[in-house]
Amino acid sequence: MKLEQIYTGCIAHAAYYLESNGEAAIFDPLREVNPYIERAVAANAKIKYVFETHFHADFVSGHLDLQKKAGAQIVFGPTAKPGYDAIVAADNQIFEVGECKVKVIHTPGHTMESTTYMIIDENGKEHGLITGDTLFIGDVGRPDLAQHVIADLTQEKLAGHLYDSLRNKIMPLSDDLIVYPNHGAGSACGKKMSKETTDTLGNQKKVNYALDPSLSKEQFIKVLLDGLTTPPGYFPQNVLLNIKGYESLDTVLERAKTPLNAIEFEVAANETRALILDTRDGVSFANAFIPNSINIGIDGNFAQWVGEMIPDVTQEILLVAEPGRLEESLIRLSRVGYDNVIGYLKGGFQTWLDAGKETDNFKRITAQEFETMYKEDKKVIFDVRKKSEFDAEHVVDAINVPLNQINQHLAEFPKDKSFVIYCAGGYRSMVAASILKQRGWNDFVDVIGGFGAISKQDVPKTEYVCPTTLL
Repeated sequence: MKLEQIYTGCIAHAAYYLESNGEAAIFDPLREVNPYIERAVAANAKIKYVFETHFHADFVSGHLDLQKKAGAQIVFGPTAKPGYDAIVAADNQIFEVGECKVKVIHTPGHTMESTTYMIIDENGKEHGLITGDTLFIGDVGRPDLAQHVIADLTQEKLAGHLYDSLRNKIMPLSDDLIVYPNHGAGSACGKKMSKETTDTLGNQKKVNYALDPSLSKEQFIKVLLDGLTTPPGYFPQNVLLNIKGYESLDTVLERAKTPLNAIEFEVAANETRALILDTRDGVSFANAFIPNSINIGIDGNFAQWVGEMIPDVTQEILLVAEPGRLEESLIRLSRVGYDNVIGYLKGGFQTWLDAGKETDNFKRITAQEFETMYKEDKKVIFDVRKKSEFDAEHVVDAINVPLNQINQHLAEFPKDKSFVIYCAGGYRSMVAASILKQRGWNDFVDVIGGFGAISKQDVPKTEYVCPTTLL
């Protein structure tokens, strides 16, 4: 038996490839399915099943293309209602993959159809659990996503179901089982996920707060819901794509690969509702960019930030990408359901410059310049990191507006005075700067290197102090 984790760090996602005796199965595949097919072909194996642990919110799964291209049968757990041909399995149902077995364990809580798959090897030994978003390393799946699709499924109800699933279905299992989750640290599907991507169930029983046997259901619900941030706006839209179906990635890529010269690109920008998305690195973007474009750099958590900052997955997009990185940009957009790229600037941004078209830019300052500015000319300062980062340490008097909330807090940014923005290292502040520039703000600067660089300067900083009880 071969069981391989295929981890994609930019969206903190794990798919799994199971193979035995000429047959294979894929669990929770990404949108681009050719790598899975090529793996199976190289091993002379046929992909028999695509197992889905649930209807995913943070990415569009590749199950439909695997069904079409490889002839695989799609399998969901109990209560799932997909809008296409699929097997809806019963609890404890067994599927055979070569000489291995895959046992269905219905574990509602993250969503109602959430299912864990137990892998049983050729010798009949229970090897591991592919847990989806039911159980992570160090955490469990957040129970507040399904209510954005079905209002009656409150987060309290789902948390209660998850408590029962963990106590009655998962925790009684053998300690030596390997836990194979769908996500790791960096995913918005949990709040305390480890950077480790596998562990034994026995160790998770010891260290995972959600598996603490002393917690009552009421205590579990309280601790699980405490500290949950608002889920990204694209999550419910991805769920619906995974439930109802979507276009083949091949169709999406073919439509998107429409080359436009500078004149054609400008006409498309003026005559459509398309958003100009520039995926170059932030430094290049700051120096010169197409007016009204926004910057989300490909060398970062690109798909997640696209999902956070572009509210509608059906938004038409005109793409500016570095030469040689067009397909990468398109695939990473498609992973989170942004399928409406209507064209790209052929030759990249240099084409725009060569045509003598209008450009824009914005100013950046070094951390040393920020120190001088801070001491001599007090300006309004915005910190666009997450609240937890801000609470840990920040520049005194800085105002926290997390990047993923900037669209809801634009009124807080002054237009009658200059201001400064920073993040941790520069990536997020560049996204913020491009959005502010697009919306009409001009009198601001971004700090190169962000708080990481500022922290080395002589600038007053506030650190979080853990409260103590005075006796």
